[in-house]
Amino acid sequence: MARILIVDDDTAFRESLAEMLGDLGHGVSQAPTVAAGLQILQAGSVDAAIVDLRMPGEDGLAFLRKARGLSRAPCIMLTAYASGGNTIEAMRLGAFDHLTKPIARTALVEALDRALQGAGPAQDCGDGQAGQPQMHDDGELVSGSEAMRQVFKRIGLAADSDATVLVLGETGTGKELVARALHRNSVRAERPFVAVNCAAIPADLMESELFGHVKGAFTGAVSDRAGRFREAQGGTLFLDEVGDMPLPTQAKILRALQEREITPVGASRALPVNVRIIAATHRDLPDAVRQGRFREDLWYRLQVVPVHLPPLRERLGDVLLLAEHFLRQGGGASPKRLGADAARLLLAHDWPGNVRELRNAMERAALLCPGPVIGPEHIGLQPAAANGPAIDWNGPLAPAVAQLEREMVTRALAATMGNRAEAARRLGLSRQQLYRKLAEFGLG
Repeated sequence: MARILIVDDDTAFRESLAEMLGDLGHGVSQAPTVAAGLQILQAGSVDAAIVDLRMPGEDGLAFLRKARGLSRAPCIMLTAYASGGNTIEAMRLGAFDHLTKPIARTALVEALDRALQGAGPAQDCGDGQAGQPQMHDDGELVSGSEAMRQVFKRIGLAADSDATVLVLGETGTGKELVARALHRNSVRAERPFVAVNCAAIPADLMESELFGHVKGAFTGAVSDRAGRFREAQGGTLFLDEVGDMPLPTQAKILRALQEREITPVGASRALPVNVRIIAATHRDLPDAVRQGRFREDLWYRLQVVPVHLPPLRERLGDVLLLAEHFLRQGGGASPKRLGADAARLLLAHDWPGNVRELRNAMERAALLCPGPVIGPEHIGLQPAAANGPAIDWNGPLAPAVAQLEREMVTRALAATMGNRAEAARRLGLSRQQLYRKLAEFGLG
């Protein structure tokens, strides 16, 4: 069948993986280092590569950088140290997919089959480790959920292009953080990142704010103004809450996207601009189009690369991870920690304000708590009915994670009236992964 290269310094893992691939009929080459792997790749006898991220000396990212000039073989990156940052970087450098160890055989085989067929990485192709914490090396894009890992992958795929990105999600889910991550990982990273909250600018000032004006264009225009487009020249312009933009301004934004030029208010000629547009909204834009509140042509033009951010209530496993991150972030050398009762309260809350609400709650708790351990009385949330999973917060991790997963699967099935396809989508799982979870938890 295919010729597969495995690059991993873990001899036992490498040989086990080679045996599995050999049983599937593939020819396998092994390399313990990046240099040895590149030599095999350069020989031209590789159809796909499976590469570990962390190795002594040069790492898997170095392999990706150098492999681009040697071979077109797709590369699947493996890591036991998942993070938003390394997922984004791996995908930006051309990885076909990014999977987390330990890897379920079926997930790896599915990813490898897609790579060999020349298909794109499956958006719901999980690795069985959706609950594994992802470190916070990429700003505040902190998550251990599969749904967010797919967001990280999309950021990596879109970062180096100039394609317009539309970030969709409820208020407080972190849309600006995604925009900043896209900018930070792009070729425009050294140029300005300019954020504009379209909902906060009065309609009569919107055009001047975005496109600038010339002296004397209107009463009060005592001097020329560049405007946000020209402030972002060479970089990225982030249009937050674009769904609240007035219709006349929408028409001019569409022209700026299509023609790459703007006309300041009162000016007689257009000026060229070189900016990448990232837009975001919590609005239902298709509904706004139907109601005539948003231009259909602009809607199509914005959603070249859509990125959907799930609400916090659909990734319950991230709540404690994020809470601890915010406590460390603001706690200096001696950050405070969550008590068991406080953790239960956080997990029972629906978080309508999403990550922003959680961050504010942790800031408030840290200020109100006089000791090192935060209790429920310091958080300021209304206690919910005791219907959450009975987790032993002081016990081993594995059974606690299993209980939490079971509860989330049960809730997703209840919320979707037993629709397994929709439940899998909400959970950020493939159907096959959901079926495995149902069998594992006896939910049949």
